Amino acid sequence: MSTTRKNGSLYTNIENKIATLEFGHPASNSFPSELLKRLEKEINKLSDDEAVNVIILKSEGEKAFCAGASFDELMAIENMQLGKLFFSGFANVINAMRKCKKLIVGRVQGKTVGGGVGLIAACDYAMATDAASIKLSELSIGIGPFVIAPAVERKMGAAALGELTLAAHEWKNAYWAKEKNLYARVFESIKDLDKEIEIFTEKLASYNPQALLEMKNILWKNTENWDSLLQERAAISGELVLSDFTKNALSKFKK
Repeated sequence: MSTTRKNGSLYTNIENKIATLEFGHPASNSFPSELLKRLEKEINKLSDDEAVNVIILKSEGEKAFCAGASFDELMAIENMQLGKLFFSGFANVINAMRKCKKLIVGRVQGKTVGGGVGLIAACDYAMATDAASIKLSELSIGIGPFVIAPAVERKMGAAALGELTLAAHEWKNAYWAKEKNLYARVFESIKDLDKEIEIFTEKLASYNPQALLEMKNILWKNTENWDSLLQERAAISGELVLSDFTKNALSKFKK
C-alpha cells in the first residue's frame, strides 16, 4: 500500500548489513522539498552506520518509481532564491549519494521522470523491471535537467543525455536504458527483480567493507567539484523557471 501523507514517507530497514531505504508519495512517488531533505539526511546517516555495508534505494508500490520533483511546489516558485532552493533538493541528494561511504543499489519497478532519473544515475548499481521506462521532460516546460545532467552523463554518456533531453516528450524503455548503462539488468516481473536484488546485495554485503569503499571512491573519481557544480546548475533552473515561457507552460497544468 502506498502512503497517503502529503509530504511523503521514508522508511529504513536494516537487516544482515543491508539497509533498505524506501520513499513514497501519493503523487506517483514524487518528491516535495521536505522529503528530499529527509532522504539526504538519511543517506548521510547510513553512510556512517557501521551496521550497514550496502544500501538499497527503492520506492513504494508497484507502479511509478519516481515522478521527479513536486509539481505543486514548482508552480509556486515566485523568485530566483526560492527557485534555486527548490532545485537544490535533488542536487543535495545526489551529492549525498556520491559521497556516501556505502554502495547504493537502485531497485526500479516502474516509470521514472526528471529528477528520479538523476537518482537512478547516482546509484552505484541499478536493476529494473521492463516497465521502468524513463523520460526527461524538462525542456517541454522551458527549463532543463541541469542539476541531474552530470549524474546522467557520468552513467549514460553525453549522447544518451542529449537524446533523453531533446526528445522531451518521448519515453525511453527499460531496455534502451540498459543499453545505455543506466540499468545493469532488466527483469520481466517485480518478483524476479526482488529475488535478484536480494541475492546481489547479500553477496555485496559479505565483501570487505574497506574494499567496497575504495571501489566506490574509484567509481566516483573526478566528481569532487559537484558540490559547487550542482548548486550552479540549480541556479540556472531557478532563473529559468521564472521565465514567461515556463510560467505559460505551467499554467496549462493548473486545474
